[in-house]
Amino acid sequence: MRTLLDRWQFGVTIVYHFLFVPLTIGLGVLVAWMQTLAYRRDDPEWDRLARFFGRLFLINFAMGVVTGIVQEFQFGMNWSNYSVFVGNIFGAPLAMEGLLAFFLESTFLGVWVFGRGRLSKRVHLASIWLVALGSTISALFILAANAWMQHPVGYRIVDHKALLTDIWAVFANSTLWAEFSHTVLAAFVTAAMVVLGVSAWQMLKRRHVPAFGRAARLAAGFGAVCLLATITTGDLQARLMDEQQPMKMAAAEALYHSADGASFSLLTIGNLSGQPIFQIRVPHLLSLIADLSYDGKVQGIDEIQRQEAKRYGPGSYVPVIWVTYWSFRLMVGLGFLMLAVAAWAWWLSRKRSRWRLEDSRRTLWVLVAMMAAPFLANTCGWLFTEMGRQPWIVYGLMKTSEAISPTVSAGAVLGTFAGFTVLYTVLGVVDVVLMRRAARQSLDEGPGEEGGAKGEPGAANEVVGLVY
Repeated sequence: MRTLLDRWQFGVTIVYHFLFVPLTIGLGVLVAWMQTLAYRRDDPEWDRLARFFGRLFLINFAMGVVTGIVQEFQFGMNWSNYSVFVGNIFGAPLAMEGLLAFFLESTFLGVWVFGRGRLSKRVHLASIWLVALGSTISALFILAANAWMQHPVGYRIVDHKALLTDIWAVFANSTLWAEFSHTVLAAFVTAAMVVLGVSAWQMLKRRHVPAFGRAARLAAGFGAVCLLATITTGDLQARLMDEQQPMKMAAAEALYHSADGASFSLLTIGNLSGQPIFQIRVPHLLSLIADLSYDGKVQGIDEIQRQEAKRYGPGSYVPVIWVTYWSFRLMVGLGFLMLAVAAWAWWLSRKRSRWRLEDSRRTLWVLVAMMAAPFLANTCGWLFTEMGRQPWIVYGLMKTSEAISPTVSAGAVLGTFAGFTVLYTVLGVVDVVLMRRAARQSLDEGPGEEGGAKGEPGAANEVVGLVY
């Protein structure tokens, strides 16, 4: 019961925090791109778009920082055995993230916010690109720690502790680069779909249609390209997963018996472990995903369970099948759906298009609704990645049940879990209100709009006005 409460508390807080992380990473790049277009073309319309979406970026960044602080405290308070075991390894990338990446990101964010009208346009532009770079590097360091949990490398065990022996092996971890590329590209997709949805809403209200038409075209093209890359890196990650964590691959398909030329089920209705009521299957596709072989063997859950019990001792090494099965399919299905929508929106946004995006109200409403899709896909992806690794917290080295703090009571965990739920609900309402207000504003609205021209921190005034 105690382990379950710890898992629920950490799972809820980290999933909530991860709603903000991808949008921050992606919006940083898109806002920097818009400001670059404004600088190169001396175009005030792109500059206003950069400031408009910059307000969304600032709100989201602040909320991400607030919710992210909680995670580090949980490592020491709820998962002290885990922290003792991995602290020597985790300390390095997390310290680098705080001292280098977050410092770079937050410092130059301040330069960008308060430097408008005070710095040269070139230096001001460089500052937002450094913010985007800092966000991306921050993801690299954090994912280095997570990838080590998935596939431990560069360590040795001394007195029941994992000691770092090769920091370069940690950063050269094949799991890290597969995970990093997939996660960052998914973050770019998240921002693209948000920019596309907000632009669609503005066009539905007939506000600055030419300007938001530009933003929609940029976001749709950027999103479609990144979605193709995300799907490609996801495919590469799946083959690596089949090699390093075969149980996760089998659980994703609910494949109990090993098979040559294994088929892939697009949809299953009924019992995943028995005879389903209805299935749609694609012959040989699972083998192609696993090792690019038409008739390749894919190990089943029963066989892998026997192997892991023999290697690690008695116990169940099977994750929650319905979670892995459906989270994987929702992630993949939403990815292909977003690709189709983004590609269609880009086609309609072209100047030579027969049908104009701004005149297609049904498409615009679909784009508004699709803003939720990347957040759901990201959440499903993380649930699959982390819950599919169970019962391991560090694959092959430490089980989740062994990682909790021995001196913290179930009542204390339950109490803090309830407190976090209430607090995060309030923060969620605040974030939605602020983001909605910012997204509904016109390009000409917002406190401090003329601040840049007078040497005042216009962007900062805009955010202060939204908060207060």
